Amino acid sequence: MPRDGSPPGNDGRRRALRAAGACGEVLEELLAYGTPLIPAGRAALLAEMSFPDEPQTEVWSGYAEAAERDGAIPVLRRVLPQLSYPIRAGISGTEGYRATTLRGQAPELDAEATGLPLRRPEEVTLRVHPTLVGSVPILVAPDRGDFESLVRALSSRNEPVAVPPSMGACLVRGLNNWDRVRRFRVRWEAENPGRSWDDGFRELVPRKELYQDRFILLSTGPYSGLPAAETGLAEEEWLAASLSVRREHEMTHYFTLRVVGSARNNLVDELIADYVGLVLTFGTYRADLALRFFGLEAYPACRAGSRLEIYRGKPPLSDEAFSLARRLVHDAVRNLARLDEALRSSPPGGPALSRLVLELASLGLEELAGNRELRRPGQEPETALSSKGTGG
Repeated sequence: MPRDGSPPGNDGRRRALRAAGACGEVLEELLAYGTPLIPAGRAALLAEMSFPDEPQTEVWSGYAEAAERDGAIPVLRRVLPQLSYPIRAGISGTEGYRATTLRGQAPELDAEATGLPLRRPEEVTLRVHPTLVGSVPILVAPDRGDFESLVRALSSRNEPVAVPPSMGACLVRGLNNWDRVRRFRVRWEAENPGRSWDDGFRELVPRKELYQDRFILLSTGPYSGLPAAETGLAEEEWLAASLSVRREHEMTHYFTLRVVGSARNNLVDELIADYVGLVLTFGTYRADLALRFFGLEAYPACRAGSRLEIYRGKPPLSDEAFSLARRLVHDAVRNLARLDEALRSSPPGGPALSRLVLELASLGLEELAGNRELRRPGQEPETALSSKGTGG
């Protein structure tokens, strides 16, 4: 361990932060905030791992088929009790809500389960999409108000949390699915005649993958709240591109969640996910859009209310640290543009894209931005792309 007690491998990150102008407490803040998703040197090993569909995929494929006939909301209301409750402050603490969501009680037994009001529920769609690490369910809500209600219901226990206008997607995880519990019970009791279900339930509880769901919730509005007029695209083109960028962005978070076990609300993760979303949508990394997504199109100014402000961290970065983080994001976008230029003749896809994401995820925020090499997966260092930090 280094003498300051920080994890091994942080010496290079400290040097990069000092070179960017950080010192003292600001350096420590950014060192903690900009931690790489994975330790250096593990990207190649992780890239060799295979990831089949999660256990939830079979039952969700059935939900998607039923949704084609009956509509997504009616189908999911039968299996996700959160859709049986309104959005109301304090509702998650009521005995009825807890009994329904945590213990599998039927919503019909709770007088407060009056349903989740939606304006255009018939337009909500459900599909199961392939990703780099197995398939994942995707729920799309075209109406902005419906998207916000679904975010509050499915990721915030029906509490009226704020949903920023620049937020257009949500990776829902850890949601108890009592339909899957019931299906497990039927199989378990058939395979264990004469035994008490209490034994089966005890066996099930530690195996969360058998009863907790994760899926992606998307809106169809402009990505990062960016108007079409600022993108160079027609309104219809931009809305279609926004949905694609948003989907591929969230699939990148799903990828890191499965491979690394983490999907953070962090600028490191967001830079990487935006890179993938832009490349897979446009065939190239549009740095102009990447900067606008963060509100940095007029850098060093930052647009008020921009998406960048969502990722200030918990606890939030100090003003001085956040100001430097803003510069690092700007420089990281320029670095990623150089990497994309080097890859232009053979843009990564499939396994190559997986390796690239993992390579990028092994870098800290200051390393994405600074005087270091962003390399093609498998490329020897001496022939790697050299990206010169701009220093803001």
